[in-house]
Amino acid sequence: MKVEVLGTGCARCKRLAKNVEAAIKDLGIEAELVKVDDITEIMDRGVMLTPALAVDGELKVSGRVADVKEIKELLQG
Repeated sequence: MKVEVLGTGCARCKRLAKNVEAAIKDLGIEAELVKVDDITEIMDRGVMLTPALAVDGELKVSGRVADVKEIKELLQG
């Protein structure tokens, strides 16, 4: 599983990345966490509001910080 946090490195982006790390750890799953901070790549994916979260290339959350519970549900679903 590949989990990507898309954002420019702002405080909200960092908080989302921490929440993703916690969700992966809580679930005990193997997942590759990638932080995408290139604004051109972010925009090419159709993301207009950061932070954003993509799982296996599919955009799941955009423009807000998802909490650990929600991320766990996204990773399991």
